[in-house]
Amino acid sequence: MKNLDIKNNWTVLELQKLYDLPFNDLLWKSHELHRKYHNPNEIQISTLMSIKTGGCPEDCKYCSQSIRYDTDINLEKTLPLSDIISQAKDAKESGATRFCMGAAWRNLTKSNLAKVKEMVKEVKSLGLETCVTLGMLSGNQAEELKKAGLDYYNHNLDTSEEYYKKVVTTRTYQDRLDTLKYVRDAGVKVCSGGILGLGEENIDRIKLIQVLANLEEHPESVPINRLVKVEGTPYFDNFEVDEFDFVRVIALARIAMPRAYVRLSAGRDTMNDQMQALCFFAGANSVFYGEELLTTKNSTINHDRKLLKKLKINTMNNSDNNEIKSKNISKEKKLKDIPVAINNILKPYVS
Repeated sequence: MKNLDIKNNWTVLELQKLYDLPFNDLLWKSHELHRKYHNPNEIQISTLMSIKTGGCPEDCKYCSQSIRYDTDINLEKTLPLSDIISQAKDAKESGATRFCMGAAWRNLTKSNLAKVKEMVKEVKSLGLETCVTLGMLSGNQAEELKKAGLDYYNHNLDTSEEYYKKVVTTRTYQDRLDTLKYVRDAGVKVCSGGILGLGEENIDRIKLIQVLANLEEHPESVPINRLVKVEGTPYFDNFEVDEFDFVRVIALARIAMPRAYVRLSAGRDTMNDQMQALCFFAGANSVFYGEELLTTKNSTINHDRKLLKKLKINTMNNSDNNEIKSKNISKEKKLKDIPVAINNILKPYVS
């Protein structure tokens, strides 16, 4: 029987109507789907490490690592394997189930591919899921990474196709889509999302979700970033994204891609606890642990632990990593599990 929740033919109008719902109605709809496909009181923890920092030739206007902008990021060589293994072990001890490695490259050279394959094998041997974000790939490179045991490849679309050319000029939107296709064809899981705060309009955010949800297969992970404004980049003076608009995008991603892990990514250190709680209710079920995300600040591990304890949200165990839970939960049980503050807001919607 066809699952009517899962579709790959969303129209902009359909998603616009959802996005424009009264806030509580939108969150209620997204939360019901979230409960259907995931444990609402459990999140997946990832750790992101920069294995090669600075010197990127691309001109992404938000990025501290572009060689074109005067930021305080220094060009560094690729880290030795021993450093990566050490950090991966620390990440696992802190509760991470996935270890992501990022490099400031436009694309992969033969020698760098060999290094990354070794990194993937070693991290995988620790019992962690592996993810890398390395720029554009060829089909053969994606297949090589799959053979090495890679689980996920991150390659964000950032925004809508129409707005993308205002953000980056050194590559095209189609370049991004091509890499995603190579990754999927190789059998590697797809991690792809966007950044809010690039100067885009709400329609650009809606169109981003449409493109992701209309891929032949939905991405397994959808990171939603809040722009981290880095001095020296063209977007340093951009306006902050409205908190409720951000939560709406989380909810829309959950509705459009019910099975995906929707991740609160960069910019989480600028979100207060209440905003993060709303994001979790709307459908976010993954975060990055660690003091830094590549080159920018992140919420501290100690603060994250306190927040999750306060919300009674558990972290996913390694053994649970590939499970997608679907449960029919009574409305009474739903109300019992909803955090009290949100329950009081939404109680009128449960009959």
